[in-house]
Amino acid sequence: MADEPDQVAVTYERRDYALTPSPGEVILPTHGRMIHHDPACLHLSDSHTLGRFPDPERLLWRRLIDSAPSDDTAGRARFARSIDLLNGSGRPLVGPCSCVLSPISATQASTLRPWPLDEAVKAFDRDRFAPILREMEEAAEEVRRAFPWEDWPTLPLERYALGQGDSAKTQPYCYVLEFGSQALGSIAGGSSMKHLVYARSQDGSWWHDARYADEQEAWHAVRAGIVSAVTAAREGRLADLDSIDAIRSGPALISKTLRVYVPEGSVPIYGTDHARHFIQRLTGQPASGLERFALRARLKEVVDERFAGWSYDLVAEFLYWWADPNRTQQIVKIAAGEGGSLWEECRAGGFIAVGWDGAPDLRSYADKDEFLAAFARAYADEYNGHKPKITAKANEVWKLLSLCPGDLVVANRGTSEILGIGRVKGDGYVWREDRAAFRHTVEVEWDETHAGRLEEPERSWATVTVKDVSAQLWARIRRTGQPTETPSAASTVAAQPLDADLRPLADALQRRGQAVLFGPPGTGKTYTALRFAARWLGELAGELPGVDPYAEPGTSAFGRTLDALTAAGRLTTVTFHPSYGYEDFVEGFRPVKGGPGGLLLDLTDGVFKRVCATAADDPSHPYLVVVDELNRGNLPKIFGELITLLEKDKRGHPVLLPLSQTQFRVPDNVYLIGTMNTADRSVRMLDAAIRRRFAFLELLPDSSPLQGCHVEQLHLADLLDSLNQRIRAHLDREKQIGQAFLLPNGAPVDSAAELAAIVRGEIMPLLQEYAYDDYSLLAAFLGEALVDPETHALRDLSDEGLTTALYTELQLKGGAAQ
Repeated sequence: MADEPDQVAVTYERRDYALTPSPGEVILPTHGRMIHHDPACLHLSDSHTLGRFPDPERLLWRRLIDSAPSDDTAGRARFARSIDLLNGSGRPLVGPCSCVLSPISATQASTLRPWPLDEAVKAFDRDRFAPILREMEEAAEEVRRAFPWEDWPTLPLERYALGQGDSAKTQPYCYVLEFGSQALGSIAGGSSMKHLVYARSQDGSWWHDARYADEQEAWHAVRAGIVSAVTAAREGRLADLDSIDAIRSGPALISKTLRVYVPEGSVPIYGTDHARHFIQRLTGQPASGLERFALRARLKEVVDERFAGWSYDLVAEFLYWWADPNRTQQIVKIAAGEGGSLWEECRAGGFIAVGWDGAPDLRSYADKDEFLAAFARAYADEYNGHKPKITAKANEVWKLLSLCPGDLVVANRGTSEILGIGRVKGDGYVWREDRAAFRHTVEVEWDETHAGRLEEPERSWATVTVKDVSAQLWARIRRTGQPTETPSAASTVAAQPLDADLRPLADALQRRGQAVLFGPPGTGKTYTALRFAARWLGELAGELPGVDPYAEPGTSAFGRTLDALTAAGRLTTVTFHPSYGYEDFVEGFRPVKGGPGGLLLDLTDGVFKRVCATAADDPSHPYLVVVDELNRGNLPKIFGELITLLEKDKRGHPVLLPLSQTQFRVPDNVYLIGTMNTADRSVRMLDAAIRRRFAFLELLPDSSPLQGCHVEQLHLADLLDSLNQRIRAHLDREKQIGQAFLLPNGAPVDSAAELAAIVRGEIMPLLQEYAYDDYSLLAAFLGEALVDPETHALRDLSDEGLTTALYTELQLKGGAAQ
C-alpha cells in the first residue's frame, strides 16, 4: 500500500504513481498480461505455479513502460518478445500491475519519497534521446542562420512580429520560434501576448505594452531588451534578466531565445512553474522567493552540480522523463466535418480541422475576451444574435488553443461513429492560411485501432463540433473497433484523465483541503460532488470490492461504488439543517439506555471526529466528507474549534476539545466538500472565518449535456440558455435554472408529457417564488402564450401545446427580455 516505507513516487504519462520496488525478480502470471512485484497480488489468483524473470537492476518496470506508450500494447508486446518476457501461456507482457505501480493523488505523492535520482539516471537510456538532441541543435542552427545575432541590434519590426500578412510565408522571428522550431521545445498555448508586440491579423492593429506610444516605440524597447538579455546570459548574469522591464511579460519567448543564442547559458526549461518544480525535485527544497530568471539561474547551479558532463538539452529531456510536472491530459471529440466530409484529408494530413474562419488565428487575440467579441461580431447574423449560442460556439473554437502535445482528439462522424483517435503533436493548434476553408487546425498523429460504432449514440454530438470527453465516455470509445493485445482493464497502469469539470475541484482540495460547490438550483452540485467522490476515491481505492471509478452516474454500478466507498469509511455524506449541531459533527452528550431512569447521557463522537479517527489509522488513502446544504446549518456552531484545524498548515496540530478534554487532530488525508444553493443564501452571507478556509467553486447552468437533445422541435439547450438569459436580465445570475431540471434520472427529457410535467411542477413554482407571484414578471420569463398575467395562472395548454409555446417563445424569439 501507499504507506509502505519502501514505496516511492513516480510520474508517468501525466499521472502520479506509487512504485513498489522490484525484489530483484519479476513475477510472471499464467494468463494475465502484467508484470508483478508482489507474489500475494490478487491478480495472480489464476495459478499456484508462477514464473520468475530476473531483474537484477530492479528497473524492468521502467524499461517496459518506456518501450511504448500505454495505449500502444503492440509496441510493448514487441519489446517483451525481444527479451522473452512472457506469461505462462507464452504471451508477451505489456504493462505493470497495480502491485508495481499504483495510481495515487498528488497529495499522496507529496508524502512519498520521490523516485531516487541515481536510480532514474541509471534507467535513463541516453542513446534513445541522441536523435532528439541532434534535431534540437540543427533547429537552433537554422534559426541562427535566418536571424544572425549581429543583425539583432537593427532588426526591423517586420522581421520579428507575427500578424503581418502571411507569417507562414514571411517567416518572422516569432513565427519561427513558436511554429518553426518544434525540436527546441514548445512555447505554444495561450495568446500572442507572450511575443511582447504583434499585429492582430483580423484588422492589422498592433498589440503592445500600453506604456509605449506606438508599435515602433514598443519594438525598440523590446529589441533592446532581448539584446540585453542575451548579453547578460553570455556573461553569466542570468538573474539580471529580471530587471529588464521590456521583456518581463515574455519569459517563455526569452528562455527559448537563450536556447538558440546562448545554449550554454541556461537549461532549456521554458515554463517558470516547471523550473520551480525541477529545483524542488532535485534539491528537496522549495524554490520560493525567486523571480523568473533568478529561478532559472538557480536551476542551472543545481544542474551543474549534479549533471557534470551532460549537455543542458540532455538534462532537460531527462528531467521531463523523470519528474514531468504536467499532470493532466485532455480528451476532446472533434467532428471531422459534416458527415465526416473532412476525414480523408485530415487523416492523410495529420490534423483535425474546424471552420468558423471568420474569427481567424486564435493566437492573434490578446485574450479570450477579445476573441469572444470578435466571434460575436463575425457570427451574430448566423446565430440570429442568440448570445448563449454564440458564446457556446466560440468556446468550442477557443478550446483548440488549449490542446497540447499528448492530449487526445477523437474524430467522430455523427453521434455514433468513431473515425480515429489522434494524439496531439507539434505545437497543437495551427491556423492554416493556405487552406481554402476550415483553417483552424490541430496537429495530431492518427490511430484507427478503435474506429467503429459506439454501443449507444451520444445525442449531444449532433449539434456540437468540439466537446470534452468524459471518463465514462472514453471507456466506451476504447471498446469500439477491434483492439489487439489489449491488457485487462482492471490491471492496466494507464488511468483515464480526470474530467475537465472535476479538475478544479481536485486542485482546490489539494490546495485548501476543503471546497464548496455553490450555484443556482439544478446545476449539479451534489451530483458533481458524488461523481468526483466515485472517481477520485475509486481510483485510489486499491482492491476494494465493488468499486468502479468509471461507472456511469445513475447506473447500478455507480450506486454500488458509492455504497462500497461508504461501507469502507472512505466516503461520508451528511446534510446540514437548522437543528444540526456541534454534538452531531464533532462530539456531544447523547441519551443512551441505562441508569436509574432508564436513560443517561453519554459523551459520543460525532460524524467528523469518527472519520478523522479512521483516517488517522489509514494515512495511505484519502477520506472524503460531503456536506450537502452546507449553508442551511449554523456553521460557526457546528464546526467549533475545527475552524482552525481545517486550515492546511494546521492539519495534524492538536486542539483540546472542551467536552471530552481530549486532544483532537484533523489528518492530512481528510477532505471536505460542501454544496450550497445560492438561491437560498448568498456566499456573501457566510461567516467570514468559514469563507477564508474553503475554496469556492461556482457551478452555473450548463446546457452542454442538452446539446442535440430535442422534445419535438424544441432544442433543450436553447430552451435552458434563453430562459436563463431572461432571468439574468430581470433578476440575477443566482436565480437561474440548472440543467438538472431537464435531466430527470440523469438523461435528457424526451417527451412532451414529461417536459410539461417538469415545467408545471418544478420550474414554474420556482419561478413563482423568484417573482414573488408577479405574473407580469413570469410572463417576461416564459411568454404570455404560457402565462396569463391578468388571471395569474399558467394557461391551460396541452402537453404538446406547452412545448410548442416554449419553442416559439424561447427558441425562435431567443433570450431577449420581454
